[in-house]
Amino acid sequence: MTNSRVMKWITGSLEIVLAIPLFGAAIVIGSFYTALGIMLILHIVTLVLSSQNNEPKYGSVIGIVTSLVAWVPIVGWILHLLSGIFLMVTAAKKAKSNAPHTFQA
Repeated sequence: MTNSRVMKWITGSLEIVLAIPLFGAAIVIGSFYTALGIMLILHIVTLVLSSQNNEPKYGSVIGIVTSLVAWVPIVGWILHLLSGIFLMVTAAKKAKSNAPHTFQA
């Protein structure tokens, strides 16, 4: 498993936790919005790792957007949920093999 896939599982899980209606809001507000800054950094790291491994980047991009606008109550909840789902789906996808296919007769 690549480092980018590990980071997708981690950031996806954290986004799902932040999507829990009152609990996620308590974490964000209780941390004085520092949690969103930390998530922004984690999403950027995940994006760079995904880019280096030629893996899908859309989950990390949505996560970055989420970190920037999640202070808006309903919008933040929807974006946390979407970014968590997209990150976990891309983390669960099997890696494409670069090995050439050989056929046996």
